[in-house]
Amino acid sequence: MPRPTALPDEPTVLVSTYLEPELVERIATELSVEVLYDPALLPTPRYGNDHGGVRPELSTDEEQRWLDQLARADVAFDFDWRAPEQMWANAPRLVWVQATSAGIGGFVKRYGLDGGEVVLTTAAGTHARMLAEFALAGVLHFVKDVPRLRAHQGERRWERHVSGQLAGRRATVVGLGSIGRQVIETFAALGMRVTGVGREGGTYDVPPGTRVVTTAQLDEVLPTSDVLVLAVPLTDETDGMIDARRVAALPDGALVVNVARGQVIDEVALTEALRTGRVGGAALDVFAVEPLPADSPLWDMDTVLVSPHSASTAASENQVLVDLFIENFRRLRDGRPLLNRYHADRGY
Repeated sequence: MPRPTALPDEPTVLVSTYLEPELVERIATELSVEVLYDPALLPTPRYGNDHGGVRPELSTDEEQRWLDQLARADVAFDFDWRAPEQMWANAPRLVWVQATSAGIGGFVKRYGLDGGEVVLTTAAGTHARMLAEFALAGVLHFVKDVPRLRAHQGERRWERHVSGQLAGRRATVVGLGSIGRQVIETFAALGMRVTGVGREGGTYDVPPGTRVVTTAQLDEVLPTSDVLVLAVPLTDETDGMIDARRVAALPDGALVVNVARGQVIDEVALTEALRTGRVGGAALDVFAVEPLPADSPLWDMDTVLVSPHSASTAASENQVLVDLFIENFRRLRDGRPLLNRYHADRGY
């Protein structure tokens, strides 16, 4: 039986990740749909807005209830946590999945979900402001020499000094999606000179005064980048993009911020550059291996700010995700283009 390509007259929505009850009720009420939601069948969140969570051990009866929900779903709010590789087989009525993550390329490729059978949309844009704030906080942490201030405070040591400033520094932001554009806007507002790096052939709405180059010109701009911000999705093209040679091309004392994926930069080369002082500091929300192994030297470096892949998580995240879901549901129902549609050929 072929998979449907449009919503039925009375669609059923499966919420396959934890949401606050009032948000589930909002989906049901505002869209006038039946919502399947049973928190007992879903991972338990470890913190607010956690869409991974602690996986439950389902009984035979509970497992069947979950499979029954999948079989009835026309739309899903997030992927099947239990067996994502079997989601298309277990949910034959499924037309569309709204992901809760901005970067799903690696996930859908790993589980064979990128064959185009079901429309996928990402959460791109919902995390942009939070990640831009993290990038700013990370850069200011080092420019304003917060580690030294904290050390002196602990010693009750009063020693006046000269600190740096952001205005006039040169920043290169790699990736001109919603996150990269928000980072550029934030940095530019504080007087930084910003260059954005986008893919070949792309057109980008960036703040006035922003220089835009392509990835083919990345080697030209790295030597003049006081700050390097990585905000690209993980694709075949961006995996290992900032290799050891490009880390070495950064000017002495450069700062690195990574809110993309750990695999975008050579972590070994970055660690060595931090150890020698060639790179002046790094604010990292993502790592090559997560959780960051306890024996990683990055934990002990004063020039590294370690964030446990949480920089995008705001208290209001679920509300924003539901806003996006409702908007996209209405677009799908009306036959209009969906926001943040995933393209398998691009990997984002």
